[in-house]
Amino acid sequence: MDKNTAIVVTGAAGFIGSCLVGFLNHHGFNNLILVDDFSREDKSHNLDGKKWSAEVDREQFFDWLKTNSTSIGFIFHIGARTDTTEFDYSIHERLNVEYSKKIWEYCTANNVPVVYASSAATYGNGEFGYDDNHELPYKLQPLNAYGISKNEFDKWALKETTQPPFWAGLKFFNVYGPNEYHKARMASVIFHSFNQIGANGVVKLFRSHNPNYKDGQQLRDFVYVKDVINVCYWLMEQWFAQNKFENGLYNLGTGEARSFEALVNATFAGIDRHPKIEYIDMPVDIRDKYQYFTEANMSKLRQAGYSAPFYSLEDGVDDYVRNYLSTGEYY
Repeated sequence: MDKNTAIVVTGAAGFIGSCLVGFLNHHGFNNLILVDDFSREDKSHNLDGKKWSAEVDREQFFDWLKTNSTSIGFIFHIGARTDTTEFDYSIHERLNVEYSKKIWEYCTANNVPVVYASSAATYGNGEFGYDDNHELPYKLQPLNAYGISKNEFDKWALKETTQPPFWAGLKFFNVYGPNEYHKARMASVIFHSFNQIGANGVVKLFRSHNPNYKDGQQLRDFVYVKDVINVCYWLMEQWFAQNKFENGLYNLGTGEARSFEALVNATFAGIDRHPKIEYIDMPVDIRDKYQYFTEANMSKLRQAGYSAPFYSLEDGVDDYVRNYLSTGEYY
């Protein structure tokens, strides 16, 4: 791959986007166009020490593309409104659907490959399973405005007859890892657990309000951000190596659901302390929109050729806690 290739990363100051920027830098790609809302000071440290060639406000990006002569070689569209407690669908529609359509249309018109962030939130309560085939999105019933917006764009993309030369929509499951310091309520349970342990030695988890699950045994597919960015980079490698790759939707989890109790136990282990957990009622505003089980079917990505192992929950949490949360480091 030509290391001078201009690569766009949207959501570049955010959690996953900033980790991807660092990963691209590590592999010698510094000609990066970073797109985001850069007005938030609490995200600025995510980009400390990283290299890029241009920084463009997300609202100015499409005008920038029209007036700038830079030839874009690849787009990672990671940016989105990810707040699952934001119930105003119009916000998600503008930032997650309409904005993504404009990215797609630019890529189609200019022959630019794109990898974009979809979400496991599209699967709702999982009544139709967690397969990333192209028939399922039309049946899915996401539980919140964020999931609905992601599914609406997936459906739109699948129906489009004019497409970028290469595209993949990655259905991110529960991503955790460094550079989420700014995410407040939407940060991972590991982040909140670490801070709760530091404050009072106890982690509070939501009680189960589903009779099929005991407290702490709600199950999610937790995937370490280092695996997520590795998959993103691998997809770009496939494009530049001219490997045949089927366009479409791909799950991105580990393929193994784990409990929140196991997650918290791993967090305590990362700071060499004995677990202490208390259970509290789940907030009413998310109680009927809560996923009790998610598990990615990863066979499609594996069959496409991705063979690298994923971090186990214990190994990923240990790396995150010891090398980032305990030291205040960024990726």
